[in-house]
This record gives sequence, C-alpha cells and structure tokens, in this order.
Amino acid sequence: MSLTFNGQHDPWGKPGKESLAGRLWSKMPGATGLKDSETYSEMWMGTYPTLPSRLASNGELLLDHLKKNPHLVGDAVKEKFGLDIPFLPKVLSFQKALPLQIHPDKALAERLHEKNPEEFGDSNHKPEIAIALSRFESFVGFKPLEELSEIVQLKPLQPFAPGQKLNDKSLRDLCKTMLELSPEKVSELVKQLQQLPKSDLGKYDFIPGLLSRLNEQYSQFDNGNLVAVLFMNYMILEPGEALCVPADSMHAYLSGDILECMARSDNVLNVGFCPRSARDNVELFSEALTFKPHQPKDAYLPPKSVPIGVNGKTKAYMPPFSEFNVLSLDLAAGQTETHIPLQAPSILIVTQGSGELRNTKKNERIEISEGNVFFVGPDAELSFSTSDGLTIYRSCATF
Repeated sequence: MSLTFNGQHDPWGKPGKESLAGRLWSKMPGATGLKDSETYSEMWMGTYPTLPSRLASNGELLLDHLKKNPHLVGDAVKEKFGLDIPFLPKVLSFQKALPLQIHPDKALAERLHEKNPEEFGDSNHKPEIAIALSRFESFVGFKPLEELSEIVQLKPLQPFAPGQKLNDKSLRDLCKTMLELSPEKVSELVKQLQQLPKSDLGKYDFIPGLLSRLNEQYSQFDNGNLVAVLFMNYMILEPGEALCVPADSMHAYLSGDILECMARSDNVLNVGFCPRSARDNVELFSEALTFKPHQPKDAYLPPKSVPIGVNGKTKAYMPPFSEFNVLSLDLAAGQTETHIPLQAPSILIVTQGSGELRNTKKNERIEISEGNVFFVGPDAELSFSTSDGLTIYRSCATF
C-alpha cells in the first residue's frame, strides 16, 4: 500500500534541496516544490497522531484502514501492541544541533503523561536508533569516566570538581550544575575554555573549536554548549553506520541526514540548544539520566546479516528493544533481492535510486523511486530489482 507522509519545518532543518527529508517529501504525489528559503527537517511515517500517514489511493488514515483490516497487522503484533504501528520511522535533515534531550523511560512517561497530557502526549517510552544517510555528527551519551576526570581538571573547571575523580553520581551532579548555570556564567566559562593554550588542553584540544561552532548556532549563553562538548561523546558516522540511543540517554544530533526509528512515542525533555522558555525541568532531566552509552563504542549499532533476504543483500539493525528492527537493502545496478514474509507489519521507504517492487503472492509489479513509502502486511513476499541502483530501509515490528 502506497502511503503519503507529513513533513516539518523546524529551524534546525536544512534549506530546500540541501535537505534529504525535503527532497524525498517533494517526490510525493501532490507535493509542492521545495523552497530554498524554507527549512525541511523531518518526514514522519506511521500511525502516530501528530503527523499520521494516509493511503495515497484515497487519503484514508493508515490507522483507520488497519482498524478495518486488522489482518494487515497480524495476530502476534496485534496481541502485543494493538492496531497502532508500534514504531515510528522518520527521515531527519539538520544543519544545526537538535535540542539537547532525553526521552523518558516507560515509568517516567506514564507519570508525565498523567500529570501533563498536553505536553507529554503518550505514556510510552522512546528508545531510538539513528542510521546515517549522509555524514552524520552527533553527541551521544557520556564520555568514559577516566576521560571526564581529566577534563574537569582543566583550570576553568576545577572549581566545579576540585581534585575529584568522577563517578556516575558525581557526574550526574556536575551535569546538573552546568545545566543550571546562569547565562552570564556559561558565557564566562566558555570564554575561559576557548582561551586555554593548546599545551593545557592536550588531547582535548578539540574543545575550543566545538564550543565556537555551537556558540555560532545557539550563542555563548546556552548551557548545552558546555554539557555537550565537555561531557558527551562526539561521534561522526558515515552512511550506513548507526547509533542506538536507549530511553533516558542524553543526545543531541549535530548535522547530517538520518533515518530515525523509535518506539511509538513523541515524549521528550529538552535542556539545551533551544530557547530557555522551551527548556524542561533540569532537576527532572538530571534524575532521569542514564549512563548508557558511556563511551563511543557502546553507542554503535552495527548491521547484521539476516536470512530474510534470499540473495544475501539484506542487513538488519537490531536494537535491544522489543518494538522494531530496521532492514536495509542496497542494490547495485542489475542486482535483485527477495524478502520472505516477515509475519509482522512494516513500513518501507526508498531513499535512493529506482527499480521495481514485486509482491510475488499477489503478482503485483510497481515501479518505485526515491521518496516512495509503502505499508507492507505481514504475509507479503517482496522482490526487488534495479537497473541503476536502489537503496531501501524497511522498519518492521518485532514480537
């Protein structure tokens, strides 16, 4: 089933044709042309009510169609999650840092939703993965404690952790302190760090440059500058590489284009890289923080070979969550692949190239190209072919 999808225009998005999210959106039937004066940040796929998908054939909401045709979800997934698709895939494009944030775990999400359902619109957790579609820069989780214990000995930081070898508890307290500093104190501390001679910085000589870059994006008064640059893992991923971000794990994506998939939720706590009026409770944020990942290697999610693809061209990103996996298929010219039935619903997007999609059980053939999005039922057997190359990502429920 071909789907339409919705896009967003957040200020951190990329402009016009520079945005992969925008370019894919512009290929949708009925879409208007891209404007270089407008940013295109996100395109959502699925049944989440904020930006729900519709059937391209008649405009019906995907969720309404599934309610009338529950066999398209499958008994196992329906029994575990209901008729709502239990995952939410998105394509994101960003040229400046997204807010410094965490997504609440299940217990906190339930509490926040009950207390403030307008701000926290669901009671689910929101672990996620991010797959690089272009060069992707991010801040994810905390640096190793031994590195952090050295960083806090830099002269401007010594008053905040004098002679201290950090542990997770003291790191939590220090992070909270940095997030609560006044704008003036943040600016003063940033300037002191930028003015340190290279000989004092040693292997941490990246700090002034990253601070300057973030200052240009969100000013020298943003607390997120200090927390991200000093405490978090700065990571660069190339296309096809992926990150795994558990619920309550601090992150801030910096630049790139990604396919993001998460449990079906839109709950978030922001404390940096956004207007102060939009920031959430630092006390709550600090209490909820986890310490996974605690070094870069713990954040990587390498794809694995899986028997779903008959010709061995398919890999899977398999996070330690119960809601979803993401399949990737990258075919060169003349190559083919067949996916056996997944026994679970899935949402498929073509991110590059063109080719033919065939539903072998129904003997249906469809010409596909960049920007096409499809809902696929649990019993479908799909075959793919291409004459010029084809890249597909297929998010699927697990049970």
